[in-house]
Order: sequence, then C-alpha cells, then structure tokens
Amino acid sequence: MPNRPYKQVDVFTETPYRGNPLGVVLDGQGLSAAEMQHFTQWTNLSECTFVLPPSPEGKAQGADYRVRIFCPGRELPFAGHPTLGTCHAWLEAGGQAQGNEVIQECGAGLIRIRRNSGRLAFAAPPLQRSGPLDEADVQRIAQGLGIAREGILHHAWCDNGPQWMGVMLRDAETVRTIRPDGQLLAGLDIGVVAPQTEGQETQFEVRAFFPGNSGLCEDPVTGSLNAAIAQWLLGAGLAPEQYVAAQGTQMERQGRVHVQRDSSGAIWVGGASVTCIQGEVCL
Repeated sequence: MPNRPYKQVDVFTETPYRGNPLGVVLDGQGLSAAEMQHFTQWTNLSECTFVLPPSPEGKAQGADYRVRIFCPGRELPFAGHPTLGTCHAWLEAGGQAQGNEVIQECGAGLIRIRRNSGRLAFAAPPLQRSGPLDEADVQRIAQGLGIAREGILHHAWCDNGPQWMGVMLRDAETVRTIRPDGQLLAGLDIGVVAPQTEGQETQFEVRAFFPGNSGLCEDPVTGSLNAAIAQWLLGAGLAPEQYVAAQGTQMERQGRVHVQRDSSGAIWVGGASVTCIQGEVCL
C-alpha cells in the first residue's frame, strides 16, 4: 500500500484542539469508495476527506481540486468544516488556485472559497429545502430537547445536503443547557440556535445534534448547519448582515463561525483552521 500525505486539521478555531477535527488524505487517487469509508471509520473522526484531481467537467468550470467527504456510515455531498479544512490543508501543501478564489468540486457541485484575514470562507450552497417545519416535527423536537413548545420561537428546514431541521430558542443560555433525548430525536438532524446577550464576543450560540452509531451525537462546530442557519436567519430578518456564532461551548471547544452577506447577496461562512498532525498514512 502506498504512503499518502495526510494532515489532521482543527477547523473553526485559532487554538489547536478547540475546534472540529478533520482528517485530510491529500492524494485519494486509486482508492475506492469502500476504502475511503473504511479509513474514515477507522480514524474515529466525524469526517475525513480525500483530495482528487477535478473531473473534466469541473476543470472546465475552473475547479482547482475535487474532494470526497465521508462521515461514519456514509458519503456526504457537502459539509462545511471539511470544505474549509480540506482547502487549508491543500493550500498548506502547496496547492495553487487558478483565480482569486479557490474552487472546490464536491458532490454538491462547485464551492467558492475565499481567503481573508487569515481565515477561509465558503459561499453557502443553495438550500435544497427551506420553509417552516411541520408542526408535528416541531412538537417532537421540543419534547426531545426537554423544553416547552413555546420555547421554540422560529423554525425552518435548513437542508443543504445534510437535512438539518433548525429551531431558534429564546436565549443562548437555554441552548447551552438543553439535554436532548436521543430516543425521541432518533433519525433527525437538529440544529439549535439562539441570540447571545448584548456585549458578548459572539452574537449567536449554536448546537448540532445528529444520529450516530451509538445514538444521538453532537458535532463540535458545523459549517453546513451554520451556512443554512445563516440563509434562514438573514432571509427572515432575524440576524444582522454580519455576525459571529459560537459552537461547541458545552464540549469544551471554542468554535467561532464568521458569517457575512456581501453586496451581491452571497452568504460567506468562514473561520480559522490550524494543522495539528501531519505526515503520511499507508492506504
């Protein structure tokens, strides 16, 4: 088996081991989907990515590289922290973009990535489903979060590949103290958000819950969810044009997600990344 360059990157943080880790195999050529999936399972990380040359179609549209994104049990068409972490690792390994932006090809299509002030940011992909959730689902989520139905002030589909169901609670402290019931929420991808009190470093607190091999899991910092939440909140007038969200607080992480809507209406979701491990994997 050949040795392949490998990095383990912490995403959405400037402090190593306080963000969301990602494994990046910088040369995924010749690996089958089954081999990629097996390696991802073995790492015990939430996601691993495999960098490949762009497809002929992607290259014709300006793609700089192609990435396949895996989490335990499945391949994902798109995910936020793997997008930023892969781009960070690719650039650090000497990758050169064709233009001013890095263009990543993935299952969801082409993703634009900008470099700004030491951070990378991706353009939020279009939502595949939006609009309010069914009331029966809202009541189930409230029960599963251990709060009254009236505690959910707003709700919406936040589906941009991962089928996130977003709910907004009254305040950040409530988000931090919820204790979700894995049995009641089984099979659902839930994103919870609420505004911080004034004067805080960040403007929103976010948590993400999803089905895992051993029941309900919590993600430390979630790019896809934050991208979809930004589209929902900005579209509904529930957030300013630019803000920072905290995530991972209850997991002793310091995730910081920077959101900005530009003059064209595009929503950019970004953060810092740091390399924690680098070397080779025999794969």
